[in-house]
Amino acid sequence: RVAAGEAGGITQHIGAYGVEYKGQPITFLDTPGHAAFTAMRARGASVTDIVVLVVAADDGVMPQTIEAINHAKAAPHVKIMVAINKMDLASANIDRVKKQLQERELTPEDWGGETITVPVSATRGTNIDQLLEMMTLQAEVMELKASPTAKPRGTVIEAQIEAGRGPTATVIVQMGTLRIGDAFICGDYSGKVKSLIDDHGNSVKEAGPSMPVKVLGFTGLPNAGDELLVMDSEREAKTLSEERLEAMRAGKLATPQRATLETLLEAADGKKILRIVLKTDVQGSLEALSGALNQIESKKVDLDIIHAGVGPISENDILLASASNAVVVGFNVKVENMAVTAAKREGVQIKLYSIIYELIDQIKEAMAGLLEPEHRETVIGHAEVKQVFQLSKGIVAGCLVTDGRIARTGRARILRRRQPVFDGGVATLRRFQDDVKEVRSGLECGIKLGDFSEYQVGDIIECYQLEQVAQKL
Repeated sequence: RVAAGEAGGITQHIGAYGVEYKGQPITFLDTPGHAAFTAMRARGASVTDIVVLVVAADDGVMPQTIEAINHAKAAPHVKIMVAINKMDLASANIDRVKKQLQERELTPEDWGGETITVPVSATRGTNIDQLLEMMTLQAEVMELKASPTAKPRGTVIEAQIEAGRGPTATVIVQMGTLRIGDAFICGDYSGKVKSLIDDHGNSVKEAGPSMPVKVLGFTGLPNAGDELLVMDSEREAKTLSEERLEAMRAGKLATPQRATLETLLEAADGKKILRIVLKTDVQGSLEALSGALNQIESKKVDLDIIHAGVGPISENDILLASASNAVVVGFNVKVENMAVTAAKREGVQIKLYSIIYELIDQIKEAMAGLLEPEHRETVIGHAEVKQVFQLSKGIVAGCLVTDGRIARTGRARILRRRQPVFDGGVATLRRFQDDVKEVRSGLECGIKLGDFSEYQVGDIIECYQLEQVAQKL
């Protein structure tokens, strides 16, 4: 459901939504499949009871699948089920998938193991009821229970800044009942619940265990993964927030700035730097993209994220980019009108993306584009000097092309006893009295190179071409 509404058909956020099956509520967290969203998958596993691993019957177990398995195994008390999707395709190979699962210590039940596997087709709805049935049975076996009257607490799945609403967060309530008016602490920030919005976009007065809900009322933007705890009073929440913020500030002041001999030498060597201002729609995307971009390795170009934040691209972002000679990169965000005007005035480039791998690939291309192209030399032929002629236009070498070709548009060097004595362009290339573009192997010709005149019989003229090749990171 989440992937269908996102660019590229890839889940790029953790989407939380609830369904009901035979009177039993089930909350799904749809975590991203792209390789860059490692942290988001780990977070999804940490707040779930049952992990439904979706494996394509045609592709089989992929690197991201293995990563998701490891996250699920690392999370305490989590059971893993497998939905083998795309069973309707002709290229589907369910037995191969089961063998791959067995190799990862997820032996299917019908192979003598304990892992529930259900072949499904998401597009046709085949066996979806069977999958839900197996989930409810597994939940009964695990005796999953949470008290709605306990002290409310939950976990932030996503956080973002919304126009007119300020900082908001999608929270999974894990214990108790969260209500409008509750004072809370979440990460470093305090708050008071002003509004609760369910996964259908409806305002609700309260949210009980396992319910996903958007919370409004934060004083600052929490991080995905932060725990939300309801406090006895706003004063208590604010006091705790002030203590945490002070500790965070003290930690930042105590952190030394990175200035090593290595970085100074790189700067002295004129290492290229691509500077960007990064804005994303939600905290999880910011975390994933920052991590993925910082993993781009290059000995020739540095990537400097001079500012990263959540929310629309603002005029301040443009001014910062202008002062730093940076590009503004946005992921699933809008550009404020004043920012558009400022970008035109300041000459700042804004690049907007909705698919993560396109963003990462184009950043890599931009980094490579900062490098001067390399000149690659390709030898295309040789000629041996047989005679030297004095003509009215200068001294010309009478040659026999021994291999390849000699081209009028190429460059050439003269080799004497294998040592170069001249290198330059081909000024004249003739066959008898005619100027020609090239002369091929086995044919005689007259050659004049630049202003060179000291040809000797036996010299070898080596013709080559130079082409510009884009450097790689």
